[in-house]
This record gives sequence, C-alpha cells and structure tokens, in this order.
Amino acid sequence: MTTEVSTPPPATEPAEPVIALGLPDDLLADLPAGDLNKLELRELADRIAERRDLWEPHVAFDDDHRHYVSLYRDSHVDVWVLCWTPVNDTGWHDHDVSSGAVAVVEGCVTEHNLAIERSSLRTDVPAGRSFCFGPDHIHRMVGRDAGSVSIHAYSPPLWRMGQYSIADDGMMRRLSVSYADELRPLDDVDPEG
Repeated sequence: MTTEVSTPPPATEPAEPVIALGLPDDLLADLPAGDLNKLELRELADRIAERRDLWEPHVAFDDDHRHYVSLYRDSHVDVWVLCWTPVNDTGWHDHDVSSGAVAVVEGCVTEHNLAIERSSLRTDVPAGRSFCFGPDHIHRMVGRDAGSVSIHAYSPPLWRMGQYSIADDGMMRRLSVSYADELRPLDDVDPEG
C-alpha cells in the first residue's frame, strides 16, 4: 500500500510514518552502497527530474498545505516530489545530519540563505536547474511561480529537521521536527529583510 502525503498533522502532534512509492531499478542500480554525498544527491535528483513518469502523477497544488509525496526511501537515501504555489513557504530550516539536493522541474522556486545583520541571500531556481547542500545548510524555500515542482533527495534519509524562529528581539530558536511534518514559517520575519 502506498500513501501520498499531502496534509500532514501540525508539528505539535506526532507525524504518521511516510510510505515511499518506489523507484525503478535502473535509477537505483548505480547508487553507492552507503550514504550519498551532496554531489551524488544532485546527480540522482537530476536523473529523477528527467523521468516525468515517476513524479508527474503525484503533482497537486494547495495554498493551505504544500503538497509532497515520498518517491523512495531506503537506509541511505530518500527522494521526494514537492509542489509549490507562491503562498507555500517552508520557513527557516535545516536537515539535521542530512545532505540534500533540489532539482526544479516546473516553474521556479526561491531559496533564501540565512544571513546575519542583512537580508537573506536570495536565489531563484528555475526549471532545469538544481543545487545541493551539506548538513550545515540553513535555508528557506518558497514557490516563486504558481505550479512549481521540485525533486528533493536527502542522505542519510531525513529523520529530524530543525525549524527556526526569530523573535522580535532578534533571538533565534531551533525546534526539532519530524521529517514527515510540513515545514511552515514559525515567525513573521520577511526573508527579504
């Protein structure tokens, strides 16, 4: 049985386990025997992005809850398709001990990288482009264009993530959340400054 994750419970309640849909053997055959580094993750995300048949049936959009589906998960990697509207915003977050990669397949998403005493570093990532990062990366992603879709790969597989809030006095706090929880802003801080 497979489960599409479209409206996970709020971060204050335990998340239900996510059941991955699976990927064809030809995409998995040449993966390393252990965890993947960020460049290997980017290559995997790019290869999956080229295979519309794997992710397109799971595309759906919702302004209230970002729609996402687990495509694959094993002990070394997990892969997701995420669907974005301009209202969808992850808030500031990290991926705990996992490295990651994002390949945009439709539209454009915006990645904000946290900066201190200045506006965040903003990068628009259009369809056909990808990026990768290590476990030390803190960012915020939003859907720049309506109908944007991206493929995300993580290694080791996500288990926990950190969500950040910034209080009016400038104090930053980290909240540990499950990988299955929908990331949403915990504060009203504009990433543009």
